Amino acid sequence: MIQSRVHVSDLREHVGRTVTVFGWVNTLRLQSKMQFVVVRDGTGMVQVTHKRDDGPLEARLQALTPESAVKITGRVTDAAQVKLGGLEIVPEAVEVLNPAATPLPIDEQTGIEHRLDWRFLDVRRRPAAQLMFAVQTTLEQGLREYAYAQGATEMHTPKLMGTASESGAEVFELGYFGRSAYLAQSPQFYKQMAISAGIEKVFEIGPVFRAEPSFTSRHATEFTGVDVELAWIDGVDDVMAFEERMLTHAIAKVADTHGEAVRERFCVEITVPTTPFPRITMAEAHEILRKGGWHPKGIKEDLDPEGERSISAHIRQATGHEFVFVTHYPVGIRPFYHMRPADDPSVTLSFDLLWKGLEITTGAQREHRYDVLLKQAAEKGMSPEPMQDYLNAFRYGCPPHGGLGIGLGRVLMVMLGLESIREATFLFRGPNRLTP
Repeated sequence: MIQSRVHVSDLREHVGRTVTVFGWVNTLRLQSKMQFVVVRDGTGMVQVTHKRDDGPLEARLQALTPESAVKITGRVTDAAQVKLGGLEIVPEAVEVLNPAATPLPIDEQTGIEHRLDWRFLDVRRRPAAQLMFAVQTTLEQGLREYAYAQGATEMHTPKLMGTASESGAEVFELGYFGRSAYLAQSPQFYKQMAISAGIEKVFEIGPVFRAEPSFTSRHATEFTGVDVELAWIDGVDDVMAFEERMLTHAIAKVADTHGEAVRERFCVEITVPTTPFPRITMAEAHEILRKGGWHPKGIKEDLDPEGERSISAHIRQATGHEFVFVTHYPVGIRPFYHMRPADDPSVTLSFDLLWKGLEITTGAQREHRYDVLLKQAAEKGMSPEPMQDYLNAFRYGCPPHGGLGIGLGRVLMVMLGLESIREATFLFRGPNRLTP
């Protein structure tokens, strides 16, 4: 009796039975007496073995091309000599559901930029790429689980804005019924409005747009952001504590679900971090780096990529920890809405989180006092008129609050040891890429 579809990973349970598998032709070895076809589905690969007999099956197998979509019905048999699980299928029926053209536009040696042109084939042909998206799914599930458990509300904020957010830089402008609109470079302002609306813990996982002409391995013009905002905080430490616990929960879930597969496919060990994460001020980081010979070009208030890698290496050596919060960034390189401590108004109550030398998060305690916001915006040369809807949220009792934004692709990059954010995105968008 022919069974309904069986996944390759479950074939061991069907030895001696006739089954139907669906998948793609991975490789063909068409010899003089035997035909061997390796079929791949989303769970694994199996060899289909047929002895030539001048029959219709032989003709169908002979006409197959790599990556054709096929339906194979046949008997599952033990075959110790077969490396793919010690099983093979002896076919009884072969149906080509969609033949693949030849030759294929990419192969194992194709560089990443050309592979991105054919991303559907690239992902389909590489089990590691498919695993990456499974890891992403589990990671997001873990982040959501923690946020839900803390009573957070998941929000979906607008991606179209009537005015350019924050400083007005690095935004995409588009036509909107005879006037200009802008793609949101952050849900920041809307998260804060939700806090002012009385929703005490807010989070969103959604698209973020940045018009940065950056061509580095860690920048994209559209990416997925994980954003959190928390009301009634005592200080910025509450925000960092929320993030480290949320990340630890999610990473543990990934390690539990995919740790073995990640070790096999990516040669990476997923280590669940301990809490709390180390914390270091920007001033302390600069002092440590300069002692180590760090000499950035020009006057540097921020950390360049070399500085981020160096300070992470220092913390790893001193504490054994892969994560480090760098805190108290100077006012000059932070937005006007970051709160400043009363005892040192030259810095902000803000932080970046570095993981293995890569910045994955920016966060801060927000300034919730309307008069102070106006003053700090003026210091940045910003006019309050375009931001009046945002500023109104602070005129009628907005509570103390703070939040953070995580780059999902960067987390995946570090977790899986990927060389570029292009690999951590299904269809990458950058200054030179708007297709496919």
